[in-house]
Amino acid sequence: MNNQPRQLESIKPGNSRKRQRLTLQGEFALASMPTLVILTVLALVEILSRQRLLFASLASSAFLIYLDPQHGTNTVRTLVISQMLAAIIGLLTYLALGPGYLSAGSAMILTIVLMILLDVVHPPAVATSLSFALKAGNENNLVLFGLAVGIIATLVILERCALWILTHYSRH
Repeated sequence: MNNQPRQLESIKPGNSRKRQRLTLQGEFALASMPTLVILTVLALVEILSRQRLLFASLASSAFLIYLDPQHGTNTVRTLVISQMLAAIIGLLTYLALGPGYLSAGSAMILTIVLMILLDVVHPPAVATSLSFALKAGNENNLVLFGLAVGIIATLVILERCALWILTHYSRH
């Protein structure tokens, strides 16, 4: 029997230990999609809600996706489950304990434990749990956040396609 600990998929690196840089033009092209997506999400939030800080962690998610779209922390499964789990936990602790240190600390600890147990480790989700625990607003913010997470999940697919195109055509 193998006594080696099982490596969590969500923290396993992608195809290489060190990310190979693209040309400067390629890097900016790859970084432009997360930037545009986050600006779109911010505009959507501005129109539908005033809870801008609830969505700040998604900017970190988008940048991590740009940095290494192949990494286990940036899969659609990991991103969606961890971010939504964190938002729900944050909202529930806010409703149960009110805004404050106890709510935020509880949400953060629960989020970290569940991300590890479910193998969906995505570090920006910790900030999501804190944001919702400190100022959740109402349940409509959770729905809006879910839509924003869906947009970011689409970004994962777009970034992987863009990375493939940029690396495939830069070799020829």
